Amino acid sequence: MTSGIVHHVLLAVCCGFFAGSSIVDAAPSDGAQWESLFDGTTLGKWKPTEFGGEGEVTIEDGVLDIAIGSDMSGITWTGDFPRTDFELELDARRDDGFDFFCGLTFPVGEGVCSLIVGGWGGTIVGLSSVDGYDAAENDTTTAGDFESDQWYTIRVQVTSKTIVCFIDDEKVVEQERDGHTFDVRAEMLPSCPVGVATYATEASFRNIRWRTISSPTDE
Repeated sequence: MTSGIVHHVLLAVCCGFFAGSSIVDAAPSDGAQWESLFDGTTLGKWKPTEFGGEGEVTIEDGVLDIAIGSDMSGITWTGDFPRTDFELELDARRDDGFDFFCGLTFPVGEGVCSLIVGGWGGTIVGLSSVDGYDAAENDTTTAGDFESDQWYTIRVQVTSKTIVCFIDDEKVVEQERDGHTFDVRAEMLPSCPVGVATYATEASFRNIRWRTISSPTDE
């Protein structure tokens, strides 16, 4: 597995992660407004995810904190949510721990997928899973240097054609949907269809929101 991670990271750095891409980014639908999924005071339609051994979920000063669990902790959305043509965004911060501080699970048509940020010891970014391969093993694998106590804005776009992900407005994933299957690792199933999870890590979240977008077109 380690050699596969190195291969993908070097490919992204040396060859240009999105060199030769013909995909035009999605745009907000006409008149689409961001809709908040977290009011900064209560869980609302979120519930603590029952992973088993999960850390406590608390809210203070408009920030949702997920304490370290053994090993998975998180929250799952229980309200309605679209299956495609949406943009989902939140701010995330690693407060303590060594692994992923944001596992953002979201619908992909009739399937689901997770964007992992800071996994496999703290650096790996990617989708889990694409064609049965997780975030450390597929073509979306890349790496980042994530500081503790620093906020990162994480955004996922899902349309009928693509999954595109950003961290602080930098594109980190661009995955075509056609010809591929999407799923989550077994331990992430309690997060479906929309959830936020951590692994052996304490993390904080704020500004959780979504809006509808229009599908991109090929150049």
